[in-house]
Amino acid sequence: MDTNKKIALLTIRLLLGFIFFFQGLGKIFKFGVDNVYNNFFAKTYEGILPDFLLQGTAYYTSYIEFLGGLLLIIGLKRDYTLYALASVLIIVTFGHGLVEPIWDLSHVMYRAILLLTLLLLPKEWDHYRLDTLLKKK
Repeated sequence: MDTNKKIALLTIRLLLGFIFFFQGLGKIFKFGVDNVYNNFFAKTYEGILPDFLLQGTAYYTSYIEFLGGLLLIIGLKRDYTLYALASVLIIVTFGHGLVEPIWDLSHVMYRAILLLTLLLLPKEWDHYRLDTLLKKK
């Protein structure tokens, strides 16, 4: 198999993994999910969505970004991880669109393009990952 294909998919997966990982890391360990909820979710969506849904969404998206990013970086459970991260992108798109119909797409678009690329290209090209190593043993 062409090494360039393998390196290309590794690069895409690592880029996406680091983007999500550091975003989740910041939300969980730098700001704290409660602060993310209080300063962004609660203020932005007050009166639009129920509080329990907002709080659950703040925790869900933060931890999926962190754990999903980590799993992408090491290449473990790749497809399930991409599905979970896709759900975060859908939630973010819905949330931004609900408040502001015309919003800065950079919150989603680059991550969506990388994620969809990984889902659409042959999985065999994504060779340098822990799943591949474990499968061989």
